[in-house]
Amino acid sequence: MRFSMLPQVFVQMFKKPFTNKFPAKYTPSSTTKFVEKIQNGTVTIHPPVPIPEHFRGKIRYDKDKCIGCKLCIKVCPSEAIEFKEEEKKIKIFLARCTFCSQCNDICPVSCLSMSDDFLLADTDKYSKNLIVE
Repeated sequence: MRFSMLPQVFVQMFKKPFTNKFPAKYTPSSTTKFVEKIQNGTVTIHPPVPIPEHFRGKIRYDKDKCIGCKLCIKVCPSEAIEFKEEEKKIKIFLARCTFCSQCNDICPVSCLSMSDDFLLADTDKYSKNLIVE
């Protein structure tokens, strides 16, 4: 009973991982120099694992289709959607979003959809990359 997990540990040690190393095959010593090399084209980024079907990434918002019904705001469990009264449009804060897709499902005109974008990390939760308008 004391070492019952030991066989499982040995199996895990010799199995091939399910993921690949992203963004680079080998970890760079300096991240800023690595990013500069990518921009110059001297280093290429190791491609990520293929995105599965029905992946829930960054939310797309078609502002022209939106009718301002506020149904998405009512169903959002994380309160990540804000209504802009002067424009009768919405603003989505992705730093608060749980990517549950309930807003997409309830939208009567289908102005919201999920994209394949998944690289959303940022140090500022109010950056332009993390706000959908």
